[in-house]
Amino acid sequence: MQEISDKTLTDAGLPLAARTGKVLLIACGALAREIIDLRAANGWTHLELTCLPAKLHLYPEKITAEVERMVAKHRADFEQIFVVYADCGTGGLLQQACARMGVDMIAGPHCYSFFEGNVAFAARADTEITTFYLTDFLVRQFDAFVIRPMGLDRHPELRDMYFGNYEKLVYQAQTDDPDLTEKARACAQRLGLAFERRFTGYGDLSTALSRL
Repeated sequence: MQEISDKTLTDAGLPLAARTGKVLLIACGALAREIIDLRAANGWTHLELTCLPAKLHLYPEKITAEVERMVAKHRADFEQIFVVYADCGTGGLLQQACARMGVDMIAGPHCYSFFEGNVAFAARADTEITTFYLTDFLVRQFDAFVIRPMGLDRHPELRDMYFGNYEKLVYQAQTDDPDLTEKARACAQRLGLAFERRFTGYGDLSTALSRL
């Protein structure tokens, strides 16, 4: 069989990345470490990752447009694009945009749900209305993503306004890290909430990426 060079295929209009089965993950920056760990542990070398800033979660109305921009930028260079965002407060707009662009995205309302597993999270929903969730990322970045954006560093008296109706903080642990667990416990104390550690691992994130 005659060997076909990369140049021949490129000249035929088939981008190199597409021909080698490369898949681009467009992900929230809050998931970068978990995706990199899963890719390394499973040898998923065909998955390439680009992340949007994690702080977009503070402005969910901007997420859809940013994902659309990234898909348009990279579409020609990959055989497949997969969006590693759940709905994340977009009110269904991200799902609509992905359907319109012909790209798939991870299922679920938010990362707390798919880390625990969407089915398991939904089953608990009615009994955890007063629960505040943290992931590994949010424990590490608690001040940057919780305390400072809410102004609690400057006005701690706002705690009751924000968290007065919460009863419990659930730390959804992706990894077994005693230091993170203690930091999460301190976060709960800081907010005046009961503490629960729930090991979730990577949940539906692992399942979704394995299908690629």
